[in-house]
Amino acid sequence: MSTQGLKDNLGETGSHLKNAAVAAGESIKSAAGVAVDELKLGKANTKAELADGALSGIAAAENMGAAAKEQMDVLMEKGRDVVDSAAELIRERPLTAFGIAFAAGWAISKVAGMGKDK
Repeated sequence: MSTQGLKDNLGETGSHLKNAAVAAGESIKSAAGVAVDELKLGKANTKAELADGALSGIAAAENMGAAAKEQMDVLMEKGRDVVDSAAELIRERPLTAFGIAFAAGWAISKVAGMGKDK
């Protein structure tokens, strides 16, 4: 009878081992399926973030053009102010303005002539 008990126990052990192997296989398949789903989700999230980043970059480039135009307008206005100030100085003090222009021209000619051989 102990031989029969041994066979029964070994048969039951084999059955449990078989069930354990099936359960492990199903667990691995399930884990692989979950991993694939997570990879797909991660890929989709990555693509979405990259697309949003590209759109933000395009918007920044568009704003950069508008900002450059604003700065150019400010510089042009300052240039007009300088010209207007110079014109006002010339109208108020023409002799002084002529003297300053003459002195500036003389200084520029001397500086420009320094590099020439005499």
